[in-house]
Amino acid sequence: MQQRHLEQAERHIAQGKRHIDEQEERIAALARIGADTTEARKLLNNFYATQAQHIEHRARILRELEK
Repeated sequence: MQQRHLEQAERHIAQGKRHIDEQEERIAALARIGADTTEARKLLNNFYATQAQHIEHRARILRELEK
């Protein structure tokens, strides 16, 4: 059961990294054309926060597996 949760957490982390990378690219593209990046940066900050939660979740699972 925990192994399945670990695999899911790993997938969420990988997906989160892709979202962060894509959003950073969008922000750079917006900045290059002089567009307002405020909302895009807010979304990126949400992605960072969610990613931190995914990483902490994985850490909890790993601690459980070590027991």
